[in-house]
Amino acid sequence: MTTTARLDQVCYENDGDGVPVLMIHGLGGTSNTWSAMLASAGWAGYRLIRIDLPGSGRSALATPSLTIADHVATVRRIAAATGIGRAHVIGHSMGCIIAQHLVAAEPGFALSLALFGPLLALPDAARAVITARGERARGEGQAGMQAITDLLLETAVSGRTRRERRAAHAFVRESLMRQSPAGYAANCDALAAASPAAVERITCPVVLVTGDEDRVAPPESVRAMAAHFDRATGVRVVVLPGCAHWQPIEQPEECERLALDLLRRADRLDQDRRRREALAGQAAATAAPGGLTARAVMRQTVRPNDRQTG
Repeated sequence: MTTTARLDQVCYENDGDGVPVLMIHGLGGTSNTWSAMLASAGWAGYRLIRIDLPGSGRSALATPSLTIADHVATVRRIAAATGIGRAHVIGHSMGCIIAQHLVAAEPGFALSLALFGPLLALPDAARAVITARGERARGEGQAGMQAITDLLLETAVSGRTRRERRAAHAFVRESLMRQSPAGYAANCDALAAASPAAVERITCPVVLVTGDEDRVAPPESVRAMAAHFDRATGVRVVVLPGCAHWQPIEQPEECERLALDLLRRADRLDQDRRRREALAGQAAATAAPGGLTARAVMRQTVRPNDRQTG
């Protein structure tokens, strides 16, 4: 059962029980960015927290401008309010940058990190484009959002999506057109000013997913991005054919499969880690001064009548 809650002026959805999964959308998205890839029973055993970032969806814009640090703080507050100590983290586009900063600052928080349409930060030329886009939304209001939407529907979704996945194409249009111009502009400010996170500090399993027609996160850039992660994460790059930048909407079934594969692998690794830590703790306790040695423990488990004399 899905419940909707608010923390201050930020809206988020809470669905299911089990291991927490934090889902962070990107510029022009909302918590509904994830809806199409959550349709199967594979998510049983997971608690899904889907956030409308400030200025997006049902969340109000409290300040004229936003930063990535503001968004990271919002995600942390929601995690604390919902009692989440560790979680799987999933991001899309700008949400990937937020997720990287969140996890790099506290590597032990994340069980895994699944990033769709990922980037470390925008290149300089793209920063100027996003800044101009935000200024247009701020200055022209809904007319500006209409022009921005028309452009993005030609550049941010694949030709195959436009031809064959008309509902997905319409969903992206609706997601963009429903944005508050002021909120969209503030999130453009955050994306344009974003700096790379120290992703080399991330230790959990990672998958980076892009599309072969993604102009924001082109495959060659995502492969270069993967080189910044520690090899211990087992970072994997997946390129979806016939897909552009809105992967969770354009190819939700494949994104769901990739996300669940990562979550299950990470859960197994976490269970193994906890078993090793428990065994190490038991070994340390028996070896501590005043504690029982392994031989003493064995003696205590032998009943007196079972002892042999000779």
